[in-house]
Amino acid sequence: MSAATKKRYITNKVGSEFYELSEEDIIAQVRQSRGNNLHEVYDQNGDSYVVSMPTKFRKAVWLRRDQFVVVRPIAEGDKVKGEIEYILDQENVLYIRELGKWPSCFEEQALKMTRESKRGNTNDQMIDDDMLPPSESEEEDDESEEEEGTYDEDEDVDDEDEEEFDTYNPNRMQAPSK
Repeated sequence: MSAATKKRYITNKVGSEFYELSEEDIIAQVRQSRGNNLHEVYDQNGDSYVVSMPTKFRKAVWLRRDQFVVVRPIAEGDKVKGEIEYILDQENVLYIRELGKWPSCFEEQALKMTRESKRGNTNDQMIDDDMLPPSESEEEDDESEEEEGTYDEDEDVDDEDEEEFDTYNPNRMQAPSK
């Protein structure tokens, strides 16, 4: 498999599959990159440690701070205590949450990913109508009610003047002068 094909395969796999958690998997949040494909994570148990990114993800998928990953612990590690098994995107986080396997310590971040919070339907973010400025539609309605009964004869004359007014258009052929 060529490098480009492998990269495309990994990218499609991460973006399209739902990950099924096993017994030994730990959900963790990336805190910072330590370089050399090492990342510091904060896991569901409250521990902070360094994990490595396997070669299949290198140069194919990038991690951002506060992104969630699935970590498999390794027994022989002194400084590096785990390896990233899977990188969770937003759909995977919501899927695991629906299954009831999402850790309670990361529940607040998962709630921010739901559709309701993105649409602003949460009750704590509501703005009272008295705090909002008046809309333009209310002002236009007031003006139109005042002007309904009046008719201006000059309006028809103005429309005719606009039609007679010639503007220069360089893309149009000039009519011969009379």
